[in-house]
Amino acid sequence: MALKVLLAPGSGSGLIMLVVWTVSLLGLQGCAALRTRQPLPQHLESKVVVPGMPDVRTWGDEVSKTFTSFALESIRQEEAAFGPDSLKTPAYFLALSGGGDDGAFGAGVLCGWTAHGDRPQFKLVTGISTGALIAPFAFLGSEYDDTLRLLYTTISSRDIFRLKSLLTVLWRDAVADTTPLADKLAQYVDAAMLAAVAAEHAKGRRLIIGTTQLDAQRLVLWDMGAVAASGHPAAVQLFRQIMLASASIPAAFPPQYIKVEAGGNWYEEMHVDGGTTAQVVLYETALKPFTEIYGADAVMRTRPRYLYIIRNSQINPEWENVRPRLAPIGSRAIATLIKTQGIGDLYRLYLFAQRDKMAYNLAAIPTDRAPTRPREPFNRAYMNALFDLGYEMAAKGYPWLKYPPGFDPEPIFRKPGNPTVPKAPDLG
Repeated sequence: MALKVLLAPGSGSGLIMLVVWTVSLLGLQGCAALRTRQPLPQHLESKVVVPGMPDVRTWGDEVSKTFTSFALESIRQEEAAFGPDSLKTPAYFLALSGGGDDGAFGAGVLCGWTAHGDRPQFKLVTGISTGALIAPFAFLGSEYDDTLRLLYTTISSRDIFRLKSLLTVLWRDAVADTTPLADKLAQYVDAAMLAAVAAEHAKGRRLIIGTTQLDAQRLVLWDMGAVAASGHPAAVQLFRQIMLASASIPAAFPPQYIKVEAGGNWYEEMHVDGGTTAQVVLYETALKPFTEIYGADAVMRTRPRYLYIIRNSQINPEWENVRPRLAPIGSRAIATLIKTQGIGDLYRLYLFAQRDKMAYNLAAIPTDRAPTRPREPFNRAYMNALFDLGYEMAAKGYPWLKYPPGFDPEPIFRKPGNPTVPKAPDLG
């Protein structure tokens, strides 16, 4: 029963610690054999590659020459596919955040956006956690709206995970088994879908998903179009594995162990929820190459660019009567940390939007219209209500926020009717 409480919504990535605390409190200090693997050594992090699929990933906290060149290549591909005039049209970017079952809101927004009739084709789509599950379908366009609707309105917790026996949990890597989610991905993510992703990749569009490499404590960005276009026999398996890894809450859901090569040796990396390191991402260091083209005459041509962020969560405080017990207190505290981490990410992306002259547009679950959250995760009625809310708002023309929460571009003391702030005294 304790594990079911810990799996209640709102805890999010707080399960990283809460599950460990609970097991410790139960006194299950067993000596069973743990899973053995050979982790990637720190000194080889700069040399890591996926065998047979080079240049499909980069560390999210550093500038990658490969990914920057891929961004430049995307311009050439777009020009070849659609002609030089295409480079004069606006470039649209979409960033899909984490949020667990709240991802139903983002799925609803996308489908409602289609119904409104002005949903653009995105030059770049990124996804983290539940956003990683949405991203490939959002990338492929409105013809996959029915799939998105099914994925977020017809499932329940039994389609996502199965709880493991409490008696064996200590010598396992998670308290739940995500085979049901893996089976669901296998149903929709197949060779035909990868071929569709590869075809769009060849037209200069990019799809990126983020995971957390837990040993390194670093974000990894995966070029999913490059994976799809690789032609490697294991491409479909890796594509699914990356999506599953990005949605794998540490300690609650098992990590995905991805085989890599570095320095002539094989290693096994542990990848978990991308939301462990960021709630929402772009590939910030390569945004300019997506929209700025340098010709032989060194004259820079630019195009209008628009950033859309769907934060699958509420960004305002959510009041809750917290029970004075370890699990509720810990869960609430870390859920609060995740909320504020997400707000910080929204500010980070706003900074890059300002730098690269992108119009900033933010969608988030409105607190005053959010359905009441049930105790059990992935409740079908709750997810349907969220999907319907997102759909309704977008079908009417979504009221995109132009600034991150709490940000006012005009200081209050400069507004009409407000006194000016007195000049600070000279302390020199």
